[in-house]
Amino acid sequence: MVALLVFGMAGTYAKLNGNIDRLDISAWVGKDRPTPSGNVDSGPLNILLMGSDVRQGAGNEEYGSGDWEPGQHSDTNILMHISGDRESVTMVSIPRDSMVPSPPESGGEGCNGDIPEEQWEVRQWNKNFNLGGPGCVIRTLEGNTDIFINHFAVVDFSGFKGMVDALGGVPVCTPVAIDDPQAEFTLAAGRHTLNGEQALGYVRTRKSVGDGSDIGRIKRQQAFLSSVAQQATDSKLLLRPDKLLRFLGAATSSLQMDEDFGLGPMKTIAESVKGIGVDKIQFVTVPTEAYPEDDNRVQWAPAADQLWEAIRTDQDISKPAPKPSHSDTTPLTVSPDEIRVEVVNNSGVVGLAKQALEGLRVQGFVDPTSSNGTGFSDGVVIEHSPDKADSARTVAAAFPGATLKPVSDMGERVRVILGKGAPAVAEVPNRLGDEPLPKPTVTTTPSVGGIETRKADQDLCS
Repeated sequence: MVALLVFGMAGTYAKLNGNIDRLDISAWVGKDRPTPSGNVDSGPLNILLMGSDVRQGAGNEEYGSGDWEPGQHSDTNILMHISGDRESVTMVSIPRDSMVPSPPESGGEGCNGDIPEEQWEVRQWNKNFNLGGPGCVIRTLEGNTDIFINHFAVVDFSGFKGMVDALGGVPVCTPVAIDDPQAEFTLAAGRHTLNGEQALGYVRTRKSVGDGSDIGRIKRQQAFLSSVAQQATDSKLLLRPDKLLRFLGAATSSLQMDEDFGLGPMKTIAESVKGIGVDKIQFVTVPTEAYPEDDNRVQWAPAADQLWEAIRTDQDISKPAPKPSHSDTTPLTVSPDEIRVEVVNNSGVVGLAKQALEGLRVQGFVDPTSSNGTGFSDGVVIEHSPDKADSARTVAAAFPGATLKPVSDMGERVRVILGKGAPAVAEVPNRLGDEPLPKPTVTTTPSVGGIETRKADQDLCS
């Protein structure tokens, strides 16, 4: 199934290899690159998929000249991470409006990947393709994430349409009617099966739906790709040589790839992931926040660091870390009503601290307070003055698995810092009163938690 998402890696049709436009990007990626952690034969593998909005060439001209934003751009950028055990795939969408440090232009020849990163300039993500093609995009991604990109593929409008038509159309679901003049696309609300031309309009639609943001468009694109995976599985594409050949022909006829990514490596990768089903493919968007200098742009939020770390270390962000348990059996010596507790929400999940306060109050902790933190962390850390260690132990009993951290100048307070994966408040052995603990309504996923994912087997209307 995953073979489709890397443009038909299962194919042994050598004649298709000549269709692919090969690009040497060495002049743009520079020499200071991350260390690869895998290759086509084994280990984690990272492939950057880009959609080009080029308006030249057969099948591309009818979408206008692009005079409002001259040159090629890559509005769709997806990092495909194939796990080292070849049992799952994570597709990371990078918003086109992200403002990120990027290699500066040099001598009118596009971005220069050899310029040290401390001299980079902040630039909108999709401008990098315009300035230096796939090489500049890859150098920018590697420099900001320390993730090595093993291979890349670029597909244009015509190739996209051809692949959808080769599948016999792709089902979509829209809760509202769409009328987008710029994408030249209209669609009534409900479920539809789109041909290639319609599907291109659907995934390009942005300003006329919802809040008009690129983030909203990314969610529709992820739902569409999920549907592609489901459709390919239902139609048994890989078992139909005639349909597979049409699909591969459409893909390779409008495809640009690196010089080392031929049909041989594609087949190797396909064979290693042939057991992966749609339930093992997940989509995620790089977490963003408002860009202070321009309301129409975004910047990567601190939670993005957690996502990139997961990709770097080959973690599956859909698998929560095991919940910790309280193992300290020493009797508690300080009653809850003798402790001043401050709860800090460092999880990025709204309402988590307030929920914790209610769980503490019903057990006798007097007037605990809360605030929002300025960063992101994992688990629960309990800070306390060295002479308040016994008070901190009582508080820790309410948060199984919490880490105790002595801090000078804390005074009488015991501070609870809730990070991603923080457990719900538990019952303290020496609690006061018998009012039941409130049922948790807010949760946060452990490890890379707080980052929303979409599984490819989800219903397309969800």
